[in-house]
Amino acid sequence: MARIDPTPLNPRLRAVLDLSVPEAREYGGRHEYDGKVQDLSPAGVRAGLEVLAAARANGSADGELDSYDDAHLATFERLAQVTFGELELHRSNPYFHIANLDLASYDRDYAPAQDRATAKAEHIAAWPAAADAAIASLDRIPAPVAKALQGAVRGLAAGLTTGVDAAVPDQAGADALAAHLRLVRHISQAADNGDPNAALGADALTKLMSASEGIDLDLAALAARADAERDRLLSRLADSCAQLDSSKPALQVARELVREHPDAAGVLTAATIWTERAIEFTYRKNLVPYQDGECVVALAPESRRWAMAMMSTAAPGEPEAPSMYYITPPDPTWPAHEAEEWLEVFSDTTLPGITVHEVAPGHFSHGRALRHAPTAIRQTLHSGAFVEGWAHYAEELCVEEGFCADDPRFAIGVWLEALVRVTRLACAIGLHTAGWTVADCARRFETDTHLSGQAALAEATRASFDPTYGRYTWGKLEIMALREQARRQWGPDFSLIRFHTAMLTLGSPPLGLLPTALTHA
Repeated sequence: MARIDPTPLNPRLRAVLDLSVPEAREYGGRHEYDGKVQDLSPAGVRAGLEVLAAARANGSADGELDSYDDAHLATFERLAQVTFGELELHRSNPYFHIANLDLASYDRDYAPAQDRATAKAEHIAAWPAAADAAIASLDRIPAPVAKALQGAVRGLAAGLTTGVDAAVPDQAGADALAAHLRLVRHISQAADNGDPNAALGADALTKLMSASEGIDLDLAALAARADAERDRLLSRLADSCAQLDSSKPALQVARELVREHPDAAGVLTAATIWTERAIEFTYRKNLVPYQDGECVVALAPESRRWAMAMMSTAAPGEPEAPSMYYITPPDPTWPAHEAEEWLEVFSDTTLPGITVHEVAPGHFSHGRALRHAPTAIRQTLHSGAFVEGWAHYAEELCVEEGFCADDPRFAIGVWLEALVRVTRLACAIGLHTAGWTVADCARRFETDTHLSGQAALAEATRASFDPTYGRYTWGKLEIMALREQARRQWGPDFSLIRFHTAMLTLGSPPLGLLPTALTHA
């Protein structure tokens, strides 16, 4: 089995990880959770929260945690309490249960195949209990959320017969399939009969975003920052598009450019070429502290095809192994026009920026730094806004540093993707606080970005089950603001590598603690 740190974890950290088992296993590399599912039944969640409260009350031994790690851990304790205790999102959002059942994490080569197969078989044997716990908990799924995640729920079953061979006994496999069918039917019923309103409400969204980043968020102020960022991006897009054709509106030029793309069979090849180029550029410019590891481009597992592209890194706590850059081409069964709209996401203009985001100096590079983070807390507890904000910041960083400087299409692609991210923030706020529907969000994507049709709808739909997906822009803006503060504070001693190393030494710091990078690291 994969390497497991023999040092016992701080009880407070263990209580947090017990409430985030899939993330701890895959992104923290805590493979003591292999083969295990989180108890997301109503009683199981209550028990986990009681353990969390008791561990927090007992505190940590004197000197065990420094002030930064204590604050980092406290942020995630609060997030768990808000997520499961105050908002009870496990009752309304199937995504927690999808992650709990997902078998794709065993496909990465972090341990011998037989060990991973054994763990996968144990996980499959736990499916009936986990599916029944999901059904017991999921008693208030909004119809838009259920509809958005139906495909991902159905796709979970593909893991029973693909990837690492689990050698599951016939009866265990049959029981798992029967449990999966029960869950699929439950989600389908919610899609047909659930509340048509998916909104969390302004108070709940503010509480969730504040807790996730250890910050007192002013949602209106963030919305205003997002509007200003959209305007800046549209100006940059206009400047870059004018280099190719100044006679047309920028978005028209962009929409013509994204029609130039690989076919479905060529997407993975193109992503592989851009992966090599992004890694070489990041190394040559010395942008991140660690330049090691292997990144492999692969077709996304079925349970993860709600995302067009995503990174699954070799995690801390694991032996060295490849990180996986997953790509989702269009489904072969789609009509030709829908497949064409999807492929525009992987255009010659946008795929380079997507790859910088996912690979280097984005998620893959960040994953390498996490393996060197000095404490278990920093290795395993990851701020979503920093993780995505860092990778989003990496895109514009590459424009600044001259990646593909002789071809304006790269910068155009970066501005286009940034417009998608800032529109996510607008749609998350609109859907959850201002009465927007998924259709309203899709129209916003078609108005403010280059996306259309299925691609725009997919982005809009994600707002229903991922209410904090505005974190990309939020995190990027905070990192860019801190960089300017570092320039002023450090003066002639400022350098990009010093600034980036200071942040990445903190792991994935919650945004409320990000300024600590200038003094603590």
